[in-house]
Amino acid sequence: MSFVALVVGIGLVVFVLYDGFEAMVLPRRVTRRLRPSRLFYRGSWGVCRIVARLLPAGKPRDNFLSVFGPLSLLALFATWVFTLIVGFALIQWGAQAELTGTDGIQGFAAYWYLSGETFFTLGYGDVTPTRILGRAITVLEAGIGFGFMAVIIGYLPTLYQAFSRREQSIALLDARAGSPPTAFECLRRLAESEQLLAIGPHLEEWERWAADLLESHLSFPVLSYYRSQHDNQSWLAALAATLDTSAALLAMGDQRLKHSAQLTFAMARHVAVDLSLVFWQPPSPPARERLTPDECRRLSEVLGIPPEKREGSAATHLAELRGLYEPFLASLARYFLLTLPRFVPDKPTVDNWQTSAWTKRTPGIGGLPMAGPEDQHFD
Repeated sequence: MSFVALVVGIGLVVFVLYDGFEAMVLPRRVTRRLRPSRLFYRGSWGVCRIVARLLPAGKPRDNFLSVFGPLSLLALFATWVFTLIVGFALIQWGAQAELTGTDGIQGFAAYWYLSGETFFTLGYGDVTPTRILGRAITVLEAGIGFGFMAVIIGYLPTLYQAFSRREQSIALLDARAGSPPTAFECLRRLAESEQLLAIGPHLEEWERWAADLLESHLSFPVLSYYRSQHDNQSWLAALAATLDTSAALLAMGDQRLKHSAQLTFAMARHVAVDLSLVFWQPPSPPARERLTPDECRRLSEVLGIPPEKREGSAATHLAELRGLYEPFLASLARYFLLTLPRFVPDKPTVDNWQTSAWTKRTPGIGGLPMAGPEDQHFD
């Protein structure tokens, strides 16, 4: 029994330390299925999804899901710490370390108490090992516990800096592409202001945003569970708008924009494919058609396609491009319970910047009309 406890304890300690290293320190994609953190998130997110589906759709469900990201990170950290304490207690128990000051505490409970006291460096000294092996294990645990907590806590600012960068770019899409952002709205606003060619710098900006999203969310997949502050915005909606806009420009846009659109499309699709692989979500078709033939004609009108060319190769090329990324976005949307926006908004919407809890809509800015009650959006 003592040998088994020793082996199990060493296995738990090594397993948790390596998992913490992979999850927080190692800056690369890890797709191995048998990982404590992966099993933790698949189990806890599965329970959270079940509970969320019992709540009314909209703000109540979104508010519930928004807690999962930060709370799960704290719960994972607590799980690691608890497992390490149990692991070192099993090591002490398996090594049959003799203890003093165990009045009222017998058996494994005494070793568990000693392990917890040592890990958190409380320094009570009421329960102590008497032999050199037990003392060496205690010193080792104190050092590992201090270093483990310092490393994990030290990486938390890195996570929140990456989250902040992601949200800044998402917020910029509000006035450019609507709330939620859509490719049609982005291109329509530029076309109405005769600034369609000015989308070039935006494409470069979105390419860099996609590259940062790829790096940060592959290194720290927990960021994918962090939701935006507004319930009609998300990293998935921004990614979809970026891909849709790039695909529309590649299929129907001005020749001078196609190189930038191709680079942005390639980077954004890379994000969708790799995140689907990390979360083991196979591509699947969207729940509904994202661009009807009539909407495709409206899109071609915005981009200045001549009427005689609107039904030809441009629409076919756009459909082929959509087939390269829409199945991945659809599977991610179903997994994270996020709304995948369409190419064209279902109905006129009000941008987040135009609303507040005290006014329906800010009038007199850029000639925008007042919104009716049906257009109100409160966050």
